[in-house]
Amino acid sequence: MEVKVPDRMEMDMGLRIGDTAPDFEVESTHGTIKFHEWIGDSWAVLFSHPKDFTPVCTTELGYMARIKPEFDKRNTKIIGISVDSTEDHEGWARDIEETQGTAPNYPLIGDKDYVVAKAYGMLPAETEGEAKGRTAADNFTVRNVFVIGPDKKIKLILVYPMTTGRNFDEVLRVIDSLQLTANHKVATPAQWQPGDDVIIAGSVNNEQAKEIFGTWKEPKPYIRIVPQPQ
Repeated sequence: MEVKVPDRMEMDMGLRIGDTAPDFEVESTHGTIKFHEWIGDSWAVLFSHPKDFTPVCTTELGYMARIKPEFDKRNTKIIGISVDSTEDHEGWARDIEETQGTAPNYPLIGDKDYVVAKAYGMLPAETEGEAKGRTAADNFTVRNVFVIGPDKKIKLILVYPMTTGRNFDEVLRVIDSLQLTANHKVATPAQWQPGDDVIIAGSVNNEQAKEIFGTWKEPKPYIRIVPQPQ
């Protein structure tokens, strides 16, 4: 199993926004996944779990299955990973469907050898032993969300504790912002929701802004507010 990781000395500090997402080839509940090839021209969300048959993660996997159509609308693929085998994942999926009403309808990676968890900096490189011998508490750092663009660069990293379920509606909001700002020279303010006003990016000077946006509200010279581009 081959994993390509960013070639830089700071790798021990973990991945950062703007890094190329490590590529990998692994088994999943949907068969073999070659990650970069699987992403293709789409966006992707990779979200991780420390162990199968854990309560908070069970609710998360079920919720993601229910809202998958929202990710589909945004040309975004979702994929989960848990530090157990794909065989364990199959049994867990039945529990998820029974308790949450929807089974995972997206791939769930088996990472019993910790290859992906290590490549993404979620477990130390020296982690050893069989996955079945480790508890969720041993893997408590495997609770990340990575949003990855079509260019295979990491756009967002969220890290959650095991006791706090993730807000995937917020992930959708961030993807809306990322896709908007990737296509237009704007940034989104605090609490922004699709359709709200946006801010002209600081990289755009006033002369360029006049050509692109015409006019804008300017409570301060460094705050230039315009309607959201369509």
